[in-house]
Amino acid sequence: MGKLEFAPSILSADFARLGEDMRISEQAGADRFHVDVMDGHFVPNITMGPVVVRGIRPVTSLPLDVHLMISNPDQYLDAFAKAGSNTLIPHIEVTTDPLRIIEKIHELGCAAGLAIKPDTSLDALRPVAAHLELVLIMSVHPGFSGQSFIPGSVERVRQARTLLDEVGSHAAIAIDGGVDTTNIGSLVAAGATNIISASAVYRAGIPIPDALRALRAAAQVGSW
Repeated sequence: MGKLEFAPSILSADFARLGEDMRISEQAGADRFHVDVMDGHFVPNITMGPVVVRGIRPVTSLPLDVHLMISNPDQYLDAFAKAGSNTLIPHIEVTTDPLRIIEKIHELGCAAGLAIKPDTSLDALRPVAAHLELVLIMSVHPGFSGQSFIPGSVERVRQARTLLDEVGSHAAIAIDGGVDTTNIGSLVAAGATNIISASAVYRAGIPIPDALRALRAAAQVGSW
């Protein structure tokens, strides 16, 4: 298993003090930040674009993983790369030529990920899995923060790890949606290495450092 990394999703942060929330998160041990981009078309919500990535880039030295929940992601890769993204993660469901979009992401100097919805077969990833740095397993239906975790997602992470091993891929497995202290241990045990959490970090009702500390402690249960 690769190094366990925590990627707070800024979607649930306080946008009136986003920079401060990010600084606190980094000081508390976050490893990277997750940026949820939604277009109101691929998913029923609208969030942020390259201008936000550009705005937060000077705030942190940590990698910015940009989750593109948008139609026609190939049209926006260049803009997000220039804004300061480190990893670009479009959805397999809207990529007609996954290998080409992965190649384009690499040409832009970014790591390449692919995200997959809960109801899409993992086999869709098999032809290109060896070319990826990250596979993002959605454990909720994409669109809104604060949704309930889909229980079958633990087994889905396990199946994804098996698939990646079969094709010789060392891609990290990210898990996104409803991740909290009640399920993180099982997810890590199943093979998740990149933990994305929004509400459990920024809306837990406790200070951000305490929330991250609780997640990390709960994750250790599954890492042995």
